[in-house]
Amino acid sequence: MKDSPRKRLPTAQSIAQWCKASLSSEKHLLVKSISSTTRFKVADKPWGGVFREATDRRVERFTESISFDRRLAEQDITGSKAHARMLARVGLISEEECLQITQGLEEIGREIAEGRFPFRVELEDIHMHVERALIERIGDVGRKLHTARSRNDQVATDMRLWIREAIDDLLASLRRLQAAFVGRCDRDGDCILPGYTHLQRAQPILAAHYWLAYCEKFERDRQRLVDCRSRVNLCPLGSAALAGTSLPVDRHAVAEALDFAAPTANSLDSVSDRDFVAEFLFCLSLIAVHLSHWAEEWILWSTCEFNFLRLPQGFCTGSSIMPQKINPDVLELIRGKAARVIGSLQQILVLLKGLPLAYNRDLQEDKLPVFESFDTVRDSLELAAPLVTQTEINRAAVQERLDRGYLDATTLMEYLILRGIPQRSAHEAVGRLVLAAMDRNCRLVDLPLAIFQEVVTTLDESVREVLGPESAVRRMRSFGSTAPEAVRQQIEAWKRRLESETL
Repeated sequence: MKDSPRKRLPTAQSIAQWCKASLSSEKHLLVKSISSTTRFKVADKPWGGVFREATDRRVERFTESISFDRRLAEQDITGSKAHARMLARVGLISEEECLQITQGLEEIGREIAEGRFPFRVELEDIHMHVERALIERIGDVGRKLHTARSRNDQVATDMRLWIREAIDDLLASLRRLQAAFVGRCDRDGDCILPGYTHLQRAQPILAAHYWLAYCEKFERDRQRLVDCRSRVNLCPLGSAALAGTSLPVDRHAVAEALDFAAPTANSLDSVSDRDFVAEFLFCLSLIAVHLSHWAEEWILWSTCEFNFLRLPQGFCTGSSIMPQKINPDVLELIRGKAARVIGSLQQILVLLKGLPLAYNRDLQEDKLPVFESFDTVRDSLELAAPLVTQTEINRAAVQERLDRGYLDATTLMEYLILRGIPQRSAHEAVGRLVLAAMDRNCRLVDLPLAIFQEVVTTLDESVREVLGPESAVRRMRSFGSTAPEAVRQQIEAWKRRLESETL
C-alpha cells in the first residue's frame, strides 16, 4: 500500500488555519455582520425568484453554514473549475467564458487562502459566496457557472474531495506512527516485558513484540481507510438537484478531471448519500479507540505503581498545587478526545436514520462532526509518534518485577504436555506447583526438586531449563508468537513494508 502523493490538507496553515479558528467566535462575528448591514433583497438570493418576502434575519442566522463549510473552499473552487471546463467542452459556455470563470475562481481562491475574503451570513454557504464573488468580478458570465448543477450535487462533491484528501493525510500520519513503533524494536530488542490479560500478569513477551502489536492495529486502520477511499472516490457532480439534467453534460469527463474513479450511478442516490461520511467517521472512531487503548496502557505504565515507562516531560504537564506532579495530560487527552470522535459517528447515524430521498437540509449538519473528528484524530496521531519515539522503558523497574506473577507457568504446562501429560492434567499440576511457590513466597524455579516430583514424579532437574521469563520467551515457536526469531522476522518485514512506501 502506498500513501497518495497528494498534498496534505492545509489544516495547519492557509485556508484551514483560518477556518479552524473558534467557530463560536466566527459565528458571532458573522451574526453581528447581518445586523450592521442592509438586509439582502430576496432577489439577491440565487433562489429568490419565486419569493415575495425577504428572509427573516433570524432564519439567516439559523440556517447559515458558512461559519464551518468555508473549510470546503478549496474543494468548491476545484470542482467549479472542472465543471466550467466541461461546460465549455460540451458547448454550454464558450472557451473565453470558461477562461474568465476559471481565472476568477483562482483569484477568489487566493483571497480565501490569504484571509482577505469577506464572508457574510446572508450568503449562507461557501457555494453562494464563491458564486456571488465570481459574478461581482466577471458579471453575467459568472451566472453561467451553475449551469447543470445544484448545490446538492456540488456539496456532495466537495465533501468527497475533502474526505479523500483527509484520508490521504491520515494514511501518512498512521505510517509515521507505525515507523515510530518499528524504530523502537532494535532499540529494545533484548527487553522482556510482562504481558497481561485481565490486567493480570500472564506471560512474558519481547518489548518488540509489544510494539509490533500496535503496528498491526494501525495497519488495519490504514486498510479500512483505503477501502473507505474507494467508495468516497466517486463523483456526484452533474447529478444536479436529484433527477439529473436535460443539458448535454459529460459527467465522466468531470469525474476524470477531478481524479475520481467514476461518476456516481444514480442521481437520486448521489445527492442524498452520506454513507461515505458515516464510514469515514467509523474509521476515525476506530483509530481513536486504538489510540485511547494505547494511551490508557501507557498512563498506567507510567505511574509509580508500575514505573515501567518514563514519559518525555515535553509531553506532560504539572499541577497548580502539587509541586511534585508530572502528569500524562497528553495521553489523557488522547484518551478523552476519543469520546468526541465516537460521538460524532453516533451523531451522523442518528442524522441519517430518518431522512427520505433525496437531499434534505439536515445534511448540512454532516460537516462539523467530520471536520472536528478529523482534526482530533490527526492531532492525536501527530502527538503519538514523537511520544512513542521519546518515551523510555525503565528497564531496572521492569527487570526487578519480571519474576513476579509466575509468567513461566504456561510454558511449564506446555513442557509437561510435551512429556505426554494431557493438557488438563498438566494445567492442574502446574496450578499445584504455583500454589506451592506462593506458599513459600518464591519463584517456580526456586522450588525444591522434591516438590516438583510430589506433583509429577517423572520430573528431574532439567525442568529448571524451561523456567524463568527468558526461557519462556525462547521456547515459543508458533508463527506470530513472541519467539525471538519470529519477532526478528516480523521486524524486518515491517521495515521492508514501510520503506517501500513514501511518507
